Amino acid sequence: MPLKTLFLNPPSFENFDGGASSRWPATREIESYWYPVWLAYPAGLLEGSRLLDAPPHHVSADETIQICKDYEFLVLFTSTVGWEGDQRLAEAIKAANPAIRIAFVGPPVTTSPDKALNECQVLDFICRREFDYSVVEFAQGKPLNEILGISYRENGKVVHNPDRPQIEDLDAMPWATKIYKRDMDVTRYNVPFLLHPYISLYSTRGCPAQCTFCLWPQTLSGHAWRKRSTDDVAAELKWAKENFPEVKEFFFDDDTFNIQKQRTIELCEKLKPLKLTWSCTSRVTTDRDTLKAMKDAGCRLLIVGFESGDPQILKNIKKGATVERARAFAKDCNDLGLVVHGDFILGLPGETKESIQNTINFAKSLDVETIQVSIAHAYPGTEFFDYAEKNGFITNEDAMSDAGGHQMAHIEYPGLPKEYVLEMVHKFYDAYYFRPKAAFRVIWKAVINRDVPRLYVEAKAFLKLRGQRMQMVKDAKKLQGKTPDAVSA
Repeated sequence: MPLKTLFLNPPSFENFDGGASSRWPATREIESYWYPVWLAYPAGLLEGSRLLDAPPHHVSADETIQICKDYEFLVLFTSTVGWEGDQRLAEAIKAANPAIRIAFVGPPVTTSPDKALNECQVLDFICRREFDYSVVEFAQGKPLNEILGISYRENGKVVHNPDRPQIEDLDAMPWATKIYKRDMDVTRYNVPFLLHPYISLYSTRGCPAQCTFCLWPQTLSGHAWRKRSTDDVAAELKWAKENFPEVKEFFFDDDTFNIQKQRTIELCEKLKPLKLTWSCTSRVTTDRDTLKAMKDAGCRLLIVGFESGDPQILKNIKKGATVERARAFAKDCNDLGLVVHGDFILGLPGETKESIQNTINFAKSLDVETIQVSIAHAYPGTEFFDYAEKNGFITNEDAMSDAGGHQMAHIEYPGLPKEYVLEMVHKFYDAYYFRPKAAFRVIWKAVINRDVPRLYVEAKAFLKLRGQRMQMVKDAKKLQGKTPDAVSA
């Protein structure tokens, strides 16, 4: 029998969705929880294992420590923002169960394995990039020096084994949804713009796009795009529909679900008979024919990274898309009846007060269903981090978040104070949602989806955080005498 293994998305900040499958590790403005899809695969490969997703199940650190007393091997998915707390948790787990073996996986240990191993002495090893088979081999008894893709300490020195080739045969992996059924309560997962309850899964890994800021392809999944067979994906969705009758929506959490037209249309033909409601990520380069095939197969919503409405910034971040193409894409979606959730980022390379206003105006002109406005974070391991560090734009690498895990501006360009960017996040939201058309749309959708109680809770949470952040901005202005320009709605 393999080592009795616990796969852990650790307890962290309240409402923190930034663990095992969140590309932007943070506590959101509104409570959100994404599924720990990455941990589900090795959990499905190891007999007797358990996947514990602590944040949405509200499992405390003390409870986690007690649970770990019953296990021989712990695999913890860590994040840049959660690293300090995860390290302290691992030390407490080791103190309570000295015999347990501990491995960390995730972006920060991939990019800085030496730092991780030297700072956290209770780690037996860390995995770089994809970790599925590395942790399984250890649990099955393979010696550390024979396991590809890991780093560990030996005789006081850090040893880096050769890289592990990326997994090509994704059909050989277990179905994540079966682990959800075994170990998790799907009603605990909430994302404001998805129907509740929802389930997320992957149909591909990797992303060939070169966006300089994006954490996942540069640290974990890689740029090589690998796909499951459409038969395997359809079979899993059929099984999930039968086993989760309460689920209202299935979400493909791929880095880029529909990047290949032929494969997307083929998959849609196999999803159509299942009569599912589903959503996915999408790039604005997706053409109308592909979008129509998706809509006909039950697709309801697309999460789209528009990022900026300024053409130069799109070039700076190597987005591989234009403002004009984004407008055409949004029009196609609207014509076809596809809902769009648009993601925007303030503080990307080249950002100015004028470009921020351009992005706000651009978002209003697109008039998509819902938006999310993030603060640009330069995560170690990304091209954006290297650029910001080289030019001295990182004001404090350790101040990516506040005490509650919420994103804080930590990049400052000449003429663009970080307090200004922080304030503009909320002015962006105000300018977008306080329009009568947008406000009515949100309320009406909550009514027809019978989600009014959820909307009330989300609105309270957002307004509370908004007030806290605006107070931070006011305090910073008093200290520094900086007054951001007003933005009209």
